[in-house]
Amino acid sequence: MAVWPCMPKRFVVPESDFPESTRSPEDFELAEALTAAARQLHDTGTPHSTMRAAVRLAVHLLPGAEHAGISVLERGHHRRTVAWTDEVVRTAEGSGGDRRQAPYWEHLWQAPVVRVADSEAEDGGESLAGLGLRSALALRLRADKRRLTVLTAYSRKPRAFDDAATRVGRLFTAHVSLALDSVTVREQLTEAMRTRDLIGQATGILMERLDIDAAEAFDSLVRASQRENIKLRDLARRLVDAHSTQ
Repeated sequence: MAVWPCMPKRFVVPESDFPESTRSPEDFELAEALTAAARQLHDTGTPHSTMRAAVRLAVHLLPGAEHAGISVLERGHHRRTVAWTDEVVRTAEGSGGDRRQAPYWEHLWQAPVVRVADSEAEDGGESLAGLGLRSALALRLRADKRRLTVLTAYSRKPRAFDDAATRVGRLFTAHVSLALDSVTVREQLTEAMRTRDLIGQATGILMERLDIDAAEAFDSLVRASQRENIKLRDLARRLVDAHSTQ
């Protein structure tokens, strides 16, 4: 098994998939470009900054791409655009939630890739054609039963995205997905640490104020959280903030 240098360990490619004798200079250039992109993606600090970096990198990496955006679709007909390279993308992806703006996205619930070869000739592509966007390459980033995250590249030229662009797009979105998973876990761990520290501070305040031990102080905090129907973290923050202003 071979692992690209500096790639996450989960991104493993069987050696037989890329025999040394069949690797072209373009393959090595692509590997280097993806490695550099992966570094940039993994250097981001939040899921939002990861997605902003992803749309910018998509324009540079995907052959034919001139614009890119990431949107999240939910089965209840709600959609939001979360990252974009420019305003034409926000308009194309219908940040107002009108799903008719991108009907081809619906196919991504069943397939990882959807291509629009020429928006002027394809049914449902009127909104793209009206914006001067003639072709699109939509790639599934994440999917579960309720939510779909899509990265879409656009071009003002018809038939801009061929099989080679699709291959690069799928490799790139694999790296984006890994980076999103990684930064999400880091963010959750950081938030968990902050919450633990905050609850610890609130517990200490109650111990001092009520002259009780740590277990009693924590139980008091939990009961108050349930009584006021407020999250324990938020109640602890309120108590700490109030104490700091005294």
